[in-house]
Amino acid sequence: MNDLVNRYGKTLTMTICVLTTFWLLMLVIAPNLYLFENSFRLYLPVRDVGGPKDVYTLKNYLTFLQSPIHITVFALTVMYSSIVTVICFAMAYPLAYYLAKKASPKHLPAIFLLLTVPLWVSEIMRSFAWFIILSLKGPLNYLLISGDIIEKPIRWMTGFRSVIIGLVYTYVLFMLFPIYNAVQSLDTNQIEAAEDLGAPWWRIHWRVILPHAKPGIASGSVMVFMLSAGSILVPTLLASTNSRWFTEIIQQWMFESLDWNTGSAYAFLLLILCTVFVTIVLRVFGVKLSDIAN
Repeated sequence: MNDLVNRYGKTLTMTICVLTTFWLLMLVIAPNLYLFENSFRLYLPVRDVGGPKDVYTLKNYLTFLQSPIHITVFALTVMYSSIVTVICFAMAYPLAYYLAKKASPKHLPAIFLLLTVPLWVSEIMRSFAWFIILSLKGPLNYLLISGDIIEKPIRWMTGFRSVIIGLVYTYVLFMLFPIYNAVQSLDTNQIEAAEDLGAPWWRIHWRVILPHAKPGIASGSVMVFMLSAGSILVPTLLASTNSRWFTEIIQQWMFESLDWNTGSAYAFLLLILCTVFVTIVLRVFGVKLSDIAN
């Protein structure tokens, strides 16, 4: 706080603190507390709200446990979100290493500009673009057929293939930038020392670079997984009838059934269960939350 006061002065520092507090309390904490409170209430007609039937109950949460279909959809959402996270890491790590240790500094601004240009377009527009690309008579099938790679069009939007493609494209940069920051902070002399000692390239990455980049990898993985599991636009536009996403069920409860109480319970179950899953995975790989915070 003293550093902020010395840098910006008391007035500006107080303004920043007030605005930040307002944002956290009114736009983050208060809405979530309201949903959390509603998740324990029954979905009742307006005339019964506040009456003897309006009591706190676990019925909305039990609805999930009593629905094998919803449990299956949640398990598939977690599984495919994990696959998206692994694919994003496989794509982002080599690029992050190249940008941090191999690319010329004078070329980095142009490369980062090219990487961030897609973020200037809204997520829904990018999802629509992939809907067109992956359609049965879309550009992708046309190019594959023209190049004699396939004989007949592939139905890309069957199962979870199209959803995985859309999520990877949408969230891969959230994996790239944390890993890049972590790898960039590694002293290049350590890599050169390992090379001088005769270590092959794969051992250098396994024993030197990956351990140093572990906080960035953990941070990127958590962001990609949580964003993928909580995505609604990409699954809605790119999913098929046999590839439902858990957020679509939440949306149906809230906006089609108008049952905000059960929808709130499902939303908090998604948050809690995904948080538990992430915590277990971090524990398995020996990463602490403090590593991500740093």
